[in-house]
Amino acid sequence: MKKNKTIERAIHGVFLILGLLTVGCVLLITIYLVISGIPAIAEIGLFDFLFGTEWASTAAEPKYGILPFILTSVYGTAGAILIGVPIGFFAAVYLSKMANQKVKAFMEGAVSLLAGIPSVVYGLVGMLVLVPAVREIFDIPDGASLFSAIIVLAIMILPSIIKVSMTALEAVPKEYEDASLALGATPVETYFRVSAPAAKSGIAAAVVLGVGRAIGEAMAVMMVSGNVPNMPSLFQSVRFLTTAVASEMSYSSGLQQQALFSIALVLFLFIMLINATLNFFLKKEKD
Repeated sequence: MKKNKTIERAIHGVFLILGLLTVGCVLLITIYLVISGIPAIAEIGLFDFLFGTEWASTAAEPKYGILPFILTSVYGTAGAILIGVPIGFFAAVYLSKMANQKVKAFMEGAVSLLAGIPSVVYGLVGMLVLVPAVREIFDIPDGASLFSAIIVLAIMILPSIIKVSMTALEAVPKEYEDASLALGATPVETYFRVSAPAAKSGIAAAVVLGVGRAIGEAMAVMMVSGNVPNMPSLFQSVRFLTTAVASEMSYSSGLQQQALFSIALVLFLFIMLINATLNFFLKKEKD
């Protein structure tokens, strides 16, 4: 008995240390970004940095306005979520509740394979297939645009949304569905009016993962968006917050490098704000 308690305490201690280590890593990243990013914001000016519409970091008179990057990231993420979440949710409902075992096994393997594809491969396929197709279909000079980036991001977030949503739906007690069916509801009504609401916290977590994947992606969107610091337009080349950092960090120095760290800080705070907002509404609904 004492031996079992000792083992339990040891395991509890290991888990506690790992949890504190994770929190410590987040705090270190936060502190590093704040220390590295605040000086540039102080020198450029908060308003000019966040709401400036022109980015010309290598010009004779450099300008460091990141509003085009912020709006592009917001529009790109929102577009990917609007496309990817409904498709991922309906696919998760079908696979977890309606599909037979053979179809489910095949589709789960395909989703896992989709999740394992490197982002650079998504970008390469998008650059070679999607970008020319967009150019031909919409008769525009260049298919590398915000629209192409949205399509690629929507495909990239599907595996996270499908897998996490499936796990949440399959965790719903079968008694809930049996009770609904016994009251005369159809299976489809049961899945969408009983199972989905019961699994909403897990589905919300899937959406958060999708948002994080979409807003944090750099390489794939760099290859299909054109990577030009324009104000966002659906069929115009644009640059995201992530691609702004990735494309210039290798040769930056001085204020330019500090400004790139400031962009990373804005991106980090943006993701934190999205997570905090979603958690707030979820807790509010539970209360």
